[in-house]
Amino acid sequence: MTTLNSEAARSLNRKFALRKQILILHKEAVLLVTFTTNAYADITMFGDVAIKLLKMMGHSATVPGAILAEDIPGALDRLTNAINAEKPLPQVQDKDEDEQVVSMAHRGLPLINLLTAAVKANCNVMWK
Repeated sequence: MTTLNSEAARSLNRKFALRKQILILHKEAVLLVTFTTNAYADITMFGDVAIKLLKMMGHSATVPGAILAEDIPGALDRLTNAINAEKPLPQVQDKDEDEQVVSMAHRGLPLINLLTAAVKANCNVMWK
């Protein structure tokens, strides 16, 4: 068994810390996520919304990723239950802002439709 001297150990720790920072930055840099299946048209979403929906489905926030056909019904149930459990946001009128708040129920509807089609056709779902 070999032992590292203190300088080699510090160098190794710096390399691991740098790799960890790169992985964190990579996760934060996901701008768009496209969901695909053979049973439905591709759906592209903003990365932050897509990752939140993936977490609601009980999946990791890993992009790219996939769900096998046999796992989609459970993921669809978890997603719809999580969306239904969310309380609607109160409509706040800001005179300086023209944008309306879009609920997760509205944002998630295209993905719910894609997952439903994938269940009916027994197809896998992938995202990148």
